[in-house]
Amino acid sequence: MPISRTAAAASLAAALVLTATACGGQGAGDNSSPTALTYWASNQGTSLDDDRRVLEPELKKFEQQTGIKVKLEVVPWSDLLNRILAATTSGQGPDVLNIGNTWSASLQATGALLPFDAAALDRTGGKDRFLPSALASTGAAGQDPAALPLYSMAYGLYWNKRLFAEAGIDHPPATWEELVADGHRLTSGDRYGLALEGGNVSENVHHAFTLAKQQGTDFFDASGRPAFDSPGAVAAVKQYVGLLGTEKIAAPGNAEYGNNQSVTDFATGRAAMLLWQSAGANLASHGMKPEEYAVAPVPAPAGAAGARATTSMVAGINLAVFRNSHNADGALKFVKFLTGTEEQVQLNRAYGSIPPVKEAQADPAFATPELRTLADVLRTSSAPLPQVTEESQFETLVGTAVKNLMGAAAAGRPVTDDTVRAELGKAQQQMPAR
Repeated sequence: MPISRTAAAASLAAALVLTATACGGQGAGDNSSPTALTYWASNQGTSLDDDRRVLEPELKKFEQQTGIKVKLEVVPWSDLLNRILAATTSGQGPDVLNIGNTWSASLQATGALLPFDAAALDRTGGKDRFLPSALASTGAAGQDPAALPLYSMAYGLYWNKRLFAEAGIDHPPATWEELVADGHRLTSGDRYGLALEGGNVSENVHHAFTLAKQQGTDFFDASGRPAFDSPGAVAAVKQYVGLLGTEKIAAPGNAEYGNNQSVTDFATGRAAMLLWQSAGANLASHGMKPEEYAVAPVPAPAGAAGARATTSMVAGINLAVFRNSHNADGALKFVKFLTGTEEQVQLNRAYGSIPPVKEAQADPAFATPELRTLADVLRTSSAPLPQVTEESQFETLVGTAVKNLMGAAAAGRPVTDDTVRAELGKAQQQMPAR
């Protein structure tokens, strides 16, 4: 899941009522363009051109198999949500599109996406092919999925083998106490034990969510109402911000990082550890070789079990069909093609992600130590972000609250239970009324 994808999420609240009214009662397209499709793909590679290089040969393959020509547009994450919202309002969108999997329930509520009911699932190969954890991020519980998983990712703890050896540490930390202790030993001069992306709203909320699960709590109560300032949520956010503020194992400048700078710091040896989702391809682009680092699960409390042993949110990209598609039949064929085992291997291999299709994971391409670790995390210790209509607002507001607290910590101001509770309370007050 690219890290900048919530940049436009705050606009979703105002659009929900309008789009639900505009699109909710319409059918599944008219099939008036049976030999053509439009596809909005999210930017997964190092550039838009890189995505076109990866995707265009596969689209040609689909055209040869079906006679359906696919017009591709790769949309930057900074624009994608606004483009989708404009399309749901106007009814003039693509046939098939990528969405961040955490947006699924929010966009589902607009009525703009074609539900994957039993018939649609049957036409696209069935849901049993997918990892249950990936399917859990496809829409609200009890409703037909609004999308199907395309690329999956999970967070891991990346650690620099050489720097660990030089510090006399022979294994990665398994608990947060161990991570802090190791972080102090690894922090020296201009090098820090850990790199964070404190100015990145998405990264902030992802880690806050995982730490809250480890505290035994969620940011929404059982009825789906926000509970941002609960004791467990406050403790989770304070713990995360404290890695920079109290413990000082992350550089003060990390509070302003918002565009992969923490990955650069790790790849260049300015930080010894990194909490990131499927970072291998990104690290390679900075010249770091796979043998120079290793990956372990994100730390958890000692002896944690069940939800308290959560070490990652379910990260990834979903594939949706626009309800107003002019080629709904072809769109479902395209979904089946992209989620087929052969294409899952090809595309996830190209992007360094994990196939959400179980059969594709058996391919040797995904047997690297990094991907084996992350796939195990995805299967056994991940949880989906809240599948509620207001999820996008939650990401933006809580992620921004953490960003503000990171800034305070970097400036040397104390981050206490009271200051965290106040910041999260302000975020909760900005949530739309239910």
